[in-house]
Amino acid sequence: MSFADRISFGGPDESGRPARRLVGVSIGMVYLLFPVTDIVTGAFTGAKAVWAALLLVAYIGAYIATVVSPPNMVKAGRFTYPLLALVTLLGVTGALAFGGSWLSLPVYTVVLYAFVLRPAHALAGMALSLLVVIGGGVLHRDDWDTLAVLSIQVVTLGVLFISVRNTRALSHQLRIAQDEVARLAATEERLRIARDLHDLLGHSLSLIVLKSELAGRLAEESPRVRQEIADIESVARKALTEVREAVAGYRQRSLAEELDSARAVLAAAGVAAEVRVTGGPPPAALDELFGWSVREGVTNVVRHAHATRCEITVTVEGDTAMLEIVDDGDGGDGPYELGNGLRGLTERVTGAGGTVTAGPDGHGHGHRLRVRVPAVEYA
Repeated sequence: MSFADRISFGGPDESGRPARRLVGVSIGMVYLLFPVTDIVTGAFTGAKAVWAALLLVAYIGAYIATVVSPPNMVKAGRFTYPLLALVTLLGVTGALAFGGSWLSLPVYTVVLYAFVLRPAHALAGMALSLLVVIGGGVLHRDDWDTLAVLSIQVVTLGVLFISVRNTRALSHQLRIAQDEVARLAATEERLRIARDLHDLLGHSLSLIVLKSELAGRLAEESPRVRQEIADIESVARKALTEVREAVAGYRQRSLAEELDSARAVLAAAGVAAEVRVTGGPPPAALDELFGWSVREGVTNVVRHAHATRCEITVTVEGDTAMLEIVDDGDGGDGPYELGNGLRGLTERVTGAGGTVTAGPDGHGHGHRLRVRVPAVEYA
């Protein structure tokens, strides 16, 4: 996953958690006491009071639901836009039907426009709210001073909260950039250590192995010498293997690198590849796990699936991260069985608190590998 992908996805914004947003909205809702006053003091009576109460309750409920529906203040949720449309309809209805203090409903709606919509669309919504406030005031012959104050509030609050949202988005992108710089620095340091290990020990150990083999051939007359030399060779070979394993560990590849490699491997195998990353980047702690999952899944597709197409999807939604690899092959000969690679992957995913599902996709079109883990940082 590239840095540009991470920026475009948004991702969790701690400053915009739903609970924190709800607290802020609860404080701002104090000004809705004025429409409530019209109901409880008898300014509205009979059916008018009932309809006004129902509309106000529906408006507040839809407003709060809209506020908490996005996972963050950078990316809208599944129900955010339908809820925003409902809030707009209720706000316009209340302002035009009752006037007076009910003209404050479109003012509240402007704040939602600023947080949910793109700046150009938020400005259009602000203009609509301004027309509703003025139209409702004229329709009910409200005081022009009050209309002027409400109109100024529509404009100033709209511009203010558009700026607040843009500031949060920029702050979030800055945090992602800082994380990316730190990750790249750590990767570079691992590569430097790997190079040093290889340069300092790899050549020397290889030379020891070669010299031991030569000395063994020269000392064929002495069993004791041959034994000692064989021991030296065995220790050197073991040390060389351990150094190579350490270097491989330091050179572990990221998810983005594994996805690039998967594209190349699938293309070389004649399999059309489609890679999608949606919802945000997985936490850094999952980068290696998902990279290994991609490597294992793509290896199985190339070796066993007899596929012509493969889709790799990485999705982060709320507190869950998921990787899916789906092919259109037949899975090879014989029944579907988990190999050693998938067993090892299952153990690692289980250790991270997740689950692995592997087998036919259920639609008769191929096989699916699904890795689902909590999208949280873990040690």
